[in-house]
Amino acid sequence: MFAIVRTGGKQYRVAPGDKIVVEKLAGEAGDTIDLTDILLAGEGSDLKSTDGLTVGAKIVAQAKGEKVTVFKKRRRHNYRRKRGHRQQHTILEIVSIGGQKAEKKAAPKAATKADTPKVETKADAPAKAEKAAKPAAVKESSTTDAAPAKAAAKKAAPKAAASKTEKK
Repeated sequence: MFAIVRTGGKQYRVAPGDKIVVEKLAGEAGDTIDLTDILLAGEGSDLKSTDGLTVGAKIVAQAKGEKVTVFKKRRRHNYRRKRGHRQQHTILEIVSIGGQKAEKKAAPKAATKADTPKVETKADAPAKAEKAAKPAAVKESSTTDAAPAKAAAKKAAPKAAASKTEKK
């Protein structure tokens, strides 16, 4: 079975298993999309109605085309402009042709331990209180010890600089 599909202002003849390069479409590699602008569909010389027909495709990659150099010049006017351009492309693999228009569904997220809410019990309350108390005590001791050390380092730095200037 084949179909003529319009996307990005161009028309493509596709069959299941074909890979085509089209103008950039939204999505990431591995996503599936439905192309709904079908101009013609059929098998051999038999044509089918395109009402509600969709073409299922899988995004293989998002890529850039060949570099195009745009160079403008006007003789005897010292006018030269050089620009480069690379067109954004999407590489599609045609998965299926036919079927009714698929409804867009939100992709369900896989549940992980971090995503699942934890049910708190009364037995967990004392353990949480101990955990909350420990970091606060550690933070206080580290800030009080660090402050005098920083102050001593600041006082020592000007003396060292002064002694270097006196030697000269």
